Amino acid sequence: MKIQIEKPLLKSLALMASVIEARDAYTGGHLWRVSQYSQRLAEAAGMPMEMAFLSRLGGFLHDIGKIGIPDVILGKRGKLTEPEYEVVKTHPGIGATLIQEHPLGDLALSAVHQHHEWVNGQGYPGRLQGDQISIFARIVSIADAFDALTSTRPYRKGVAAGPAVEALKAEHGSQFDARLLDAFIELVRLDSLQEIVGTSERGVRMVVCPTCGPVITVSGNARDGDIGYCRICGARHRLHRDGDTFVAEPTGAKGTAEDLKPRPETRSIDAFVSRAPQWVDI
Repeated sequence: MKIQIEKPLLKSLALMASVIEARDAYTGGHLWRVSQYSQRLAEAAGMPMEMAFLSRLGGFLHDIGKIGIPDVILGKRGKLTEPEYEVVKTHPGIGATLIQEHPLGDLALSAVHQHHEWVNGQGYPGRLQGDQISIFARIVSIADAFDALTSTRPYRKGVAAGPAVEALKAEHGSQFDARLLDAFIELVRLDSLQEIVGTSERGVRMVVCPTCGPVITVSGNARDGDIGYCRICGARHRLHRDGDTFVAEPTGAKGTAEDLKPRPETRSIDAFVSRAPQWVDI
């Protein structure tokens, strides 16, 4: 089926996903990073431009269903109980329901619905296996797992790319598509992903809150001496440029409700939309 990509519709679809990061400060940049890893993996696997585009779109939208997961579960610092985990496992289905009525929803539907399926059939929600899982979902699955391991979450610190890829290797051919994982491992070996790890968009490094620990998403337009806020503890910080990132210095003050209001970064969405193809086949 050939679908025309109308750019205002594509932007509206991407902005739907940005609601997730507005809810959860810990996920700052997760969607952007997964979309980048997914595109790089599709290209490394020899896929054409259209498939790389669809992989990137699927990576950006994959977690949209988490809008339906309660905050008390989504941001829990400790291990989830079995009933809580069952609630989390509903997010692929919620996401598929959310986007299937969007005019461009079919472009990312399989990635959203199947990115937690395992090639050995032990995943969820449908216990699909092998080629029953779309190529886009198999790509996003690897990208998502790698970013989860290398990013700080409420319950643990992120690890470096090397240890993360070693953990992925343990699921070679079981959770992850063997051929695609081999291609991803080679990307990590060649340091082809280092500019993405730990960033919230291209060239914007994540900053750790010195007051309570989680990451602070810094605007791509931030300058030395600017003020930043932690949306977890509300602390006000002064940002000091340190190489390609910033160090946050506590000011002892708290942000107001207006200061802490989430502001989706549309710059990377606009850049993605501007480079989208006019038509794709799915």
